[in-house]
Amino acid sequence: MLEKSPFDLSSLGNCWYWWYKADSGSQPDYGRGSYILFEQVFNMSGIRAGRQKYYNVFAHFYDFFINIHSGKHRDETRRFLVDSAPIDTLNQARILDVCCGTGSVILAFAEKYPDALTTAYDFSAGMLSKAKQKEMGNRIVFVLGDAARLAYLDDCFDVVCCSHALYELKGRVRTDALMEMKRVVKPDGKVLIMEHEVPRNPAVKILFHMRMLMMGSTDSREFVRQDLSPYKKIFTDVTLSHTPSGKSKLIICGKK
Repeated sequence: MLEKSPFDLSSLGNCWYWWYKADSGSQPDYGRGSYILFEQVFNMSGIRAGRQKYYNVFAHFYDFFINIHSGKHRDETRRFLVDSAPIDTLNQARILDVCCGTGSVILAFAEKYPDALTTAYDFSAGMLSKAKQKEMGNRIVFVLGDAARLAYLDDCFDVVCCSHALYELKGRVRTDALMEMKRVVKPDGKVLIMEHEVPRNPAVKILFHMRMLMMGSTDSREFVRQDLSPYKKIFTDVTLSHTPSGKSKLIICGKK
């Protein structure tokens, strides 16, 4: 059944939400009292529907793979992204993590900004389920949805982020996702995109390229190697920085 959210979302202004209560039926069980936002009916291509099933399975191994790839620098990368968000002076900042995976980044935001409205958004129920298992304080809204069709009104969020996931989207879907992030961020907000640098360690580099091959397209590999041109085609203000370890790059995009 559809019902209004049990969370206080009055600070969202004109960003209206309806909620679908999770049960043991068609939606995954996120635990008693947990809610997911049922925003849209998925009408994906067969390829994307297949990717969705793949990530539902990969969710069980995702954190293990990230630990191998990032090692001791994992926390550094996450902190670098969160600390780069220009929201220290905002009251109840609205933060959207697109392609949130198992939730490490949005959890870091929720811990640093406990009064913020934090939203974890992914098209994989498996990933969201793993993210929910890490969230013990009911501070985060978990949303099942398509990054290429964000079902929010314009100018809703102070920060929209996407960490180490954009390269996994293909061609037009990636462009649509970037356009959607630009649309839902506020005029004075920022879109933060964290992406991998190609690893230097030979063993990790092999794993990294295996992961690239699993994506099934040269498009993803080319995107990782590109400069800022894909972002400058969409955003007017684009800057680049790197984590201290050099393992990841952060692209900060302004709407105007």
